[in-house]
Order: sequence, then structure tokens, then C-alpha cells
Amino acid sequence: MSRALKQPEPADAPVTSRGQVLKALSGLLLALFVSTLSSTIVSTALPEIIRAVNGSQDQYAWVVTATLLTTTATTPIWGKLADLFSKKTLVQASVAVFMVGSLASGISQTAGQLIAARALQGVGVGGVQALVQITIAAMIPPRERGRYSGYLGSVTAASTIGGPLLGGVIVDTTWLGWRWCFFISLPLAVLALLLLRRALSLPAARRENVKIDYFGATLIAAGVSVLLIWVSFVGNSFAWASWQTATMVAAALTLLVLAVWVEARAAEPVIPLGIVRQRTTALAIVGSLAVGTAMFGSGVFLSQYFQLSRGHSPTEAGLLTIPMMVGTLVASTVAGRLISRTGKIKPFVVTGALLLTAGSAGLGTVDSTTSLAFLSVAMVCVGMGVGMTLQNFVLAVQNTVPLRDVGAASSTVSFFRSMGGTIGVAVLGAILARQVQDHITDGFTAAGLPSTGSAVSSATEQPPAVRELVRVAYGDATAQVFLLSAAAAVLAVVAAVLMKPVRLRSSLDLPDESVPTAAAAQATDDAADFRSREEA
Repeated sequence: MSRALKQPEPADAPVTSRGQVLKALSGLLLALFVSTLSSTIVSTALPEIIRAVNGSQDQYAWVVTATLLTTTATTPIWGKLADLFSKKTLVQASVAVFMVGSLASGISQTAGQLIAARALQGVGVGGVQALVQITIAAMIPPRERGRYSGYLGSVTAASTIGGPLLGGVIVDTTWLGWRWCFFISLPLAVLALLLLRRALSLPAARRENVKIDYFGATLIAAGVSVLLIWVSFVGNSFAWASWQTATMVAAALTLLVLAVWVEARAAEPVIPLGIVRQRTTALAIVGSLAVGTAMFGSGVFLSQYFQLSRGHSPTEAGLLTIPMMVGTLVASTVAGRLISRTGKIKPFVVTGALLLTAGSAGLGTVDSTTSLAFLSVAMVCVGMGVGMTLQNFVLAVQNTVPLRDVGAASSTVSFFRSMGGTIGVAVLGAILARQVQDHITDGFTAAGLPSTGSAVSSATEQPPAVRELVRVAYGDATAQVFLLSAAAAVLAVVAAVLMKPVRLRSSLDLPDESVPTAAAAQATDDAADFRSREEA
């Protein structure tokens, strides 16, 4: 294919026909489905998995946090590489890394091994989730991209709906077992690779004399990792005011400040500071941090609440989270089509942020006896909020940058969204663990029972009176977690309100004064032709 090119191109050439778009999307969306499924399929299975590997409540959160941490740290690196090298090759590589991590997770024998394998899996997830958005941005203009963002949201919702259900069925089926929560991703990932190889047609063009900022990438990854590790352990393994806190915070800040200094001077920065300083990007980053915190917190702790506070099986817990996923599916699809029709994005982002805040606040009132009808309404609001904000913060940023920078810009927003989710799960998990343990310890002491062992495992081994205490403890602690999620979601509302109202452009790239007028006119005509074919 590269021989057919008469001259090097600065970026992958766009796919323009509807048939080509749909063929490419088939592989990209399946890859996205597999990566999202890997996170949601363990949500209902985690209590059983932690018991099987003799893990603790802290390790419960780390099975999720490890994946989010590596996803966060590697997302900007994948995004920058996408601006420099073949997007098709990078997508395939990220799926391959994901497959290795899934296999390692499935054969893990201890909680430590599982956490390490999940970290490797997160490297692949970070690549897939960033590169799918970037590749679509290279094929489709922002105005038309709204409806495809709806497809992205629909796939995310489908995998999020199916994941908990599938995970619950797997752990409840004795001849399968929890390891198949990871093994089941392998055939789907192989199919995604085959589809990407055949359907994704992008020239393997690359820039010459590229200097990758490996030093800056290392500093960013190291600084974020140290910060997130501190957040995960502070207040539990060591006190907030301790030498461990001082050491880790100082190290994280030093690494991140040095990373900013390096990025400001790098020829090809991993996170372009000029883009980050733009109003739309800065507000999208704040909004994505808040949405990530609320979204990941809901996904992780709702399933735990239904199992440990309400006494449902993993399969039932998955079924009970369907209202949230349906809200995501409907809102992302409808909002995506309306955005493409009107070209306006701000009203939908503001509405989504408000729904996310209201739903999280509603979940902040739950206890061990809350009506399932009330829970369903609150979950629908959270799901609709996620569906209307998750992809559209990225779309707003893609609309403001030239095509050559869309990879770095998209991955920067995704990076901060993942970081918000990672910090959110770690902090909320630590708060939940502390609150539950305090309640259970007091209850065990009052009942004259030993308080050793984790709350997760001890709950099933104690008399009915103590199991009731555990149920109440988890219900009350979960409410506190969602009140904090609601507080984070308020930031998304502020960011959405402050965003500048714009109409999405109908061209793939921003106007460039250096491009001859005839070429610019031809690009506009191509975009108009593409839109007319879509409408037909």
C-alpha cells in the first residue's frame, strides 16, 4: 500500500466512503468492546476472585486500580505514537499486549500475581481505548463524528451491560470458574485482530527524523504511578502525616515538575502543553477527571454493594446494574445523532454532567434496605450522564486541534479521565475499606468474636447477627463513597458550563494558511461529498 503513495503523508489518509468507514469500524469497535469487557466482567466476580486468591479488601481495589494505573500512565504515550507512526500497527500491538495480560491474569495463583497481570492488561487497554478514538478522528470529520461517538458509547454500554452479567454467570457456573473471566477475552481479541488486519485500511506513512520524547514519557509515567500508589496506601498502610507520605508526595511532585520542564522543551512532547493551555482542552480535562471518578467508582462499588450489602449472587448483582448501562446506551446514541444533526455539543455535555451529579447524589443516600426502584432511577441518571459526557469531552477537544495533533490531544483528555478514575477508585476504595473495617471491628468486639481477616472473607463465616452487621456496614460505607462521587461530578458541571459554545466543523482538518487555496477547497468538497453520502 505504501508503494502506491507518490509522496509521504504527514498522517494516515482518511477513509472517505461509507463502506470503508463501516469496515474499519467493525474491527475498531470489536477491539473497544473487548478492552471494556475486561474491566466490567470482573466487577461482579471480584468478591469471589479475592476469596479464591486469599486477597484482602485493599487488594480488592488494587485488582481494579492496577489496570487503571497502567492504562492512565501509557495512554498519552500511545496517543503520541499515533501521531508519528501507523495507527493500524499500533492498534494491533495494543490488542496483542492486552491478550498477554489476559492470559497471565487467568493463570494467576496469588493476589500479587493477579494484580501484576492486570497491570500488563491495562497497558493494552490504554492503547486500544485511545487509538480507537484517534483512528476514527483520522477518518471522519467532527460534525459527522457525533453519530459515530454514539456508536462508541453504544459499544461501551453493551460491553458494560454484558460484562457484569457474563462475569456473574461464569463465577456461578462451577465447571467454568473465575479464571474464565479472563480467558473468555482471548478468542474475541483474536477475532478483533483478524478484523483489523483485513478491514482497517490506513497507509503506514510515518514522519521522517522523528525524535520520540522517551525521557518525558518515562517521567510522566513514573510521577503518576508514584502519586497513585501513595493515594492507594495512605490512611491504611501508613498515616497521612508520616515520612512515607512526605517521601512519596515529594517524589511524585518532583517527577511531574521535571516532566513539565522536559515537555516544554521537547521537539515532540508526549503531552503538548500548548494544547493543554487552550480553554476547551483545559475544561475538558477537568470535566474528564470528574467523570472518570464518578464513572469508575459506580462500576466498581455498585456490584460490591449488591453482593455484600444486599446479599445477591454475582449474576443477580450484574442484572441489578442494568439500569445504569441502559441509561448509557440510550443517552450516548441519541445525543450522538443530535450532535451530528445540530453541530452543537455544549448543551448535551451540560445536561449529562447535571444528570451524573444528580444520580451520584441519589446513590449517596443508599443503605442496606434502600428500595431497588429508587436505586434504578439513580443508576439511570448516572448512566445517562456518563453517556452524554464520556466521549463528547474528547470530541470537543478534537474539534479544536489540527489533524496532526489529534492523537496527542485525544489521549491527553483520556489520560486525565483515566487518572481521575484511578485516583477515584483508589481513594474511594480506601475510604470504603476503612469505614467497613471500623464498623465490623466494633461489631465483632461487641459480639465477643475475633476481628481478624478481611471483611470480605469474614462476612460469610460469621453467625447471622454478624453477617447482618457486615451488610449494614457496607450499605452505609457505599453511601459515603457516592456522596464523594457526586462532589466530583459537580466539577464536571462547572467545566461544561464554562465551555465556549461552538459548532463542530465539517472538515477533517483545521484551515491551514500554508495550504494552497485549491487544496483547501478540494478538502472542503471532499467533506461535503462524505456528508451527502452519509445522509443518503
